Amino acid sequence: MNRDAAHGPWQLHPQLAQDTHPVAHLGLSELRLMDDANHPWLILVPRAAEAIELIDLDEAQQTKLVQEIGVASRALREVFNPYKLNVAALGNVVSQLHVHVIARFQDDIAWPRPVWGTATAQPYTPEALVTRIRQLQDALKR
Repeated sequence: MNRDAAHGPWQLHPQLAQDTHPVAHLGLSELRLMDDANHPWLILVPRAAEAIELIDLDEAQQTKLVQEIGVASRALREVFNPYKLNVAALGNVVSQLHVHVIARFQDDIAWPRPVWGTATAQPYTPEALVTRIRQLQDALKR
């Protein structure tokens, strides 16, 4: 748990903890993999207590988050060579600020629609999860 002087302790929302797996600890954000093998799908969760909207971050944090979205996007591009990258911060179900970065392909199960509500999530097998996280961690090192 980190402490933000203005708001007290930061904690990962339980739903995000349940739906994702840790990949990396970035300067501002926790980088996590969505447990849905239908799509290469990363989630960035800034460690800023009580942040719900992007505007709840100060300017330096906003800049850092955009840089980290770039880091996540480049890792997905390197590992998966997607047709398109979708980036979104919705928060309608989980209000804690988090940003989705999703690799999309013209032949994926949801194309061209949004990934939400299109198909049932397919959890990773333990072996596939280890492989996917390792691939992403290796790409982050480059």
